[in-house]
Parts: sequence; C-alpha cells; structure tokens
Amino acid sequence: MSTNTILIIAILIFAPVFGVLLYNTYQEKKYRDSIRAQFGHADKDALMESHTHSVRDGQQQAPAAEAEAAPRLQPAFVKFSRSSEPTGETPVAETPAAADSAPAEPVLQAEPAAEAPAFNFQPVPAAAPSQTQEPAKRKLLLDLQDLAKQQLPWFDSRFDYLCYISLKEPQELHAMPRLSSRHRFRIAGCTMDDRFQIAEPIPSVYYQGFVIGLQAISRNGLASIADLEQFGEQANAFAEKMDGGLLLTDIDTFLSIARPLDDLCARVDQTIAIHLVSRNNVSGVELRNAIERQGFELSHDGMFYLNDAKGEPLFAISTLDNSAFTATLLSTQNYRGISMLFDAPHIPDGEKNFNRFMDIAVKLSSMLGLDLVNDKLEELSTQWLKEIRSYVVARQDEMKRVGIEPGSELAKRLFS
Repeated sequence: MSTNTILIIAILIFAPVFGVLLYNTYQEKKYRDSIRAQFGHADKDALMESHTHSVRDGQQQAPAAEAEAAPRLQPAFVKFSRSSEPTGETPVAETPAAADSAPAEPVLQAEPAAEAPAFNFQPVPAAAPSQTQEPAKRKLLLDLQDLAKQQLPWFDSRFDYLCYISLKEPQELHAMPRLSSRHRFRIAGCTMDDRFQIAEPIPSVYYQGFVIGLQAISRNGLASIADLEQFGEQANAFAEKMDGGLLLTDIDTFLSIARPLDDLCARVDQTIAIHLVSRNNVSGVELRNAIERQGFELSHDGMFYLNDAKGEPLFAISTLDNSAFTATLLSTQNYRGISMLFDAPHIPDGEKNFNRFMDIAVKLSSMLGLDLVNDKLEELSTQWLKEIRSYVVARQDEMKRVGIEPGSELAKRLFS
C-alpha cells in the first residue's frame, strides 16, 4: 500500500473527529455569546466592577480607585433606581466599555476609617415661614408654631418636607388634595378632640388643622428645589381652599440635612444578584418545583419571592433576561437559568440572611445542575462570596449608625 493511500485513509478516519470537535467549539462559543448578550458586557466582574452602578438610576460612578467610599456592587438586573443629584431629570444609564482582560476574582478595597456623620439627625428645628397665608379676621384654631413642634409618628423631619395648616373653623376633608406627581406624601389631621390621625375624607369627621409631609428621599433620588417649591405652592392653594393659615419648612434648612442623608442612601443602596446558569436548558416545570420547594412563591409581578415570618419579601428570583415568569410559560418553556436577588437595605441581619441566601443558591444549583457564575460565566469562589458578605455587613452598619435599621419600616420608606 502506497504512502498516498495510507494518508488518504488516515484523513478519512480522522476528518469526522475533527469536524465534531470544531462543531462543539462553535456551539460552546455560541452559547457563551448568548448568555453574555443577556447579561450585557462589563469591564470586570458582575458584582465588583471599576465602573459600577447602585440601585439609583444606573448612574455611572467614578472608578473604584478614585471613589471616596468603598466600591459599589453591580446588580445584574436593576429593579429600582435612584439618582444622586436633586434634579428633576432622570439620568440615563451609561454602558461601560468592555476591557481587554479582567481578573477572575474581584478584589475589595480596604474600608476607609469610620467617620462621624457629617450631619445632625435631630429633628429639624421649628422652621421659619417661607410662605404664610395671614388670617383675615377670625383667629386660627391651632397656633402654627406650636403645630410645627409636634412630633408625629408618620413623619421624619430628616427626609419629609413638612407643611402645617391651621383652619379658622372646623371642616370636613371632602377630597384628598393633589400635591405631587413625583414624590409620595402623607396628610395627618388634628381632630376636634386634639388627636392626630391620618386624614381621610370621612363624613362627620371635622379637622382643626393638618400636617403634610412630602417624602423627599426615595429611590427616585432627592427632591429638587423646584419640586419643593411646587409642593409649597400646591399646599398653599389647599390652605386657601380650606380657609386656613400655612407654615412651610424652610427649604435651605431642610436640604442642609436631607442632602447628606441622601448621599448615604445612594451609597448603601445595593442589590446583589447571583446567577445560576445551565449549559443545557432546564424545563420550567422542574425549575418551578425546585424553587417552590425552597419556600418561594410566584408573585403577580412575574418574580418568585421568599417571605419572612412577617410575610414580607426577603429574597427574589428573576429570569436571566428579567422577563416575567408566568404559570403558563413555566409549564411550557425551558430556561437557561435564574438570578437570585438580595436587596441589602430591605433585608434585616445582613450576615445571617446572606448566609441563608447563599445556602439556597447552592441547594438550587445542586438540585437543577446549575453553575453559580458571574456575567463572564466564571464560577464564583468561596472566598469571593465571603468578601461580598462582608461588604453587605459594612453597608448595613453604615445604615445603623444613622438610625436606619435594615428591613425596618423606615428603611422601606427610604429605599422604595
């Protein structure tokens, strides 16, 4: 048998083998590109990047080396947003450019030494009137300066911009006023027996006056001066309609306390996402069964939630592309994986609950044959997870130092 004949036979034997290897390589690359397209490109790890985003509006921050505070975590899917400047416009998220190379493991910078808060968390002193409607003939039922000294449980003068209204004669509240289209507000009324309650338009319930609070800090960011002035004008119109006198908190006094608190809220407002990805599709039926066995329930908003003992959401599970889960889709569709979300300001006892969060992630990974990865499909190490847990604890400690307990009603108001 000639050399050429042997060479031809060898080519015929090994050609299919090389063909299979090349096809598998192509399929693997196609799969990775597909997952990266869902997660988006990043210049470093999914959770610890040099250009990072907090839950507020996805606004790009300075590189970690230039940041004054500890680096922020990058959630893969941002469910809420907050802006860092008190403007009336919503910042547009910027997409970080992909770097040529990135380390497989993130490195956390050392925490800066704890500093005393740069602001006073005592109640705002009685405000100077910036807009006041003078009573005409009859005396007001309540003294406006005394009304401004009331400490009511529904308001916090650190972030609620307050206005006070005293009537000349008792009146029913026939309809709730429209005072803001962008920020939430509450109205407390003083009844004829000098008790305060959340005001409602109930027949035969007469009020002597009202305290109205505009929540100026939330995941929408800090209310702008224009927002506060507009609120003041609308409150003034409401006071005129009710034939009463008005006292508004001084805007400069209010913002001198609200701005530093808003800065802190923007820094600690982090949502951590851990991705569980399959190299093959997993059926929606199998996925739902495994998730519900861990205590999660499918919500009307298309996400699974694990509730705490009080029935409040603790952890969340979404699809990789942030599309909604539905009962119909879960019964008929396959999925590439899921993302587990840990909303740090909303979850009490960060260290304990982050350990529980990771235990559930590991169990789901084992039950469904999923890999715990970042957006570059790099497997997460035990050391990396420990560093993230320490980061969560540090951010929650910042909240506690200023009297905001993670998971409390106060935290839910500020981070909503």
